[in-house]
Amino acid sequence: MTDVARLAGVSHQTVSRVLNGHPNVREQTRLRVQAAIAELGYRPNRAARALVTGRSQVIGVVAQNTTLYGPASLLAALEQAAAESGFAVSVGSVRDLDHRSISAVVERHLAHRVAGIVVIAPVESAGEALERLPKDVPLVTVDGDPHRPMPLVTVDQAAGARAATQHLLDAGHRTVWHVSGPSDWFDSAGRIEGWREALTSAGAEIPPLVPADWSAAAGYRCGQMLARMPDVTAVFTANDHLALGVLRALHEHGRRVPDDISVVGFDDVPEAAYFIPPLTTVRPDFGAVARASLEMLLTQIESVSGGALRRTIAPTLVARRSVGPPPRR
Repeated sequence: MTDVARLAGVSHQTVSRVLNGHPNVREQTRLRVQAAIAELGYRPNRAARALVTGRSQVIGVVAQNTTLYGPASLLAALEQAAAESGFAVSVGSVRDLDHRSISAVVERHLAHRVAGIVVIAPVESAGEALERLPKDVPLVTVDGDPHRPMPLVTVDQAAGARAATQHLLDAGHRTVWHVSGPSDWFDSAGRIEGWREALTSAGAEIPPLVPADWSAAAGYRCGQMLARMPDVTAVFTANDHLALGVLRALHEHGRRVPDDISVVGFDDVPEAAYFIPPLTTVRPDFGAVARASLEMLLTQIESVSGGALRRTIAPTLVARRSVGPPPRR
């Protein structure tokens, strides 16, 4: 590393920041260091680094054992972002995100001297557990409690829901019904908040919330009810699997989408473009969330002051063919 620093004309610390993907390095300097690394054929000695720092080049991740699209996509994006920064990922999966489970996984990570920990914490039960963890551990939460004072990176759920609801209002619908996710998920709460804000800003009536979980089966049950209500012309669901269930129920009741009812989802699952009709939805940028999480964690690991305590990543509305104007009465 000293040879690289000498050739590039920078300090040893700057080389370290480049190797760790630290954001506070000028692009010209980064390129000069990378050129020196390539010329010298330098490879970091991970074992030596672990001995000097007392930490490995491994990021510990705590995640719920689930196949839900959002958390699973975040985990995959975190692994990729860590690899790009020269780190491996050790995943500790738990069935429940409660204090006992999270503490046990964190202790295992610390026993292996991980460099830092990322916790995907989208439910209320994780909040208290995180506050009781050791304070000297570099730690970032993803999609966690927005009201707790700890480093957090999250998708702007409310902004995505506002965009979805406004898209339906702009198509001419007088109001928009919402099929929500589970009540203990921060994602669900943020999407409810954005839906209500959009309706309130437009001076539109706010219909009763239709509570559900994240499954297509729950969407189907809610869709059976909504299909029997002739005044319902627009539905925003908290995720795409709920939308899939709603679409099936509407089809069975002869309610055409988008001729009779328009539907918007959230997540942009890979299958959304192949629903009948192709689903208009909100796409979170999981890659951006993962990269921001790693940047924030590396800032703590390198003990660089002045790092952000909160990053919010805006999602994107993806317009397809499930939205149209309301039917003429």
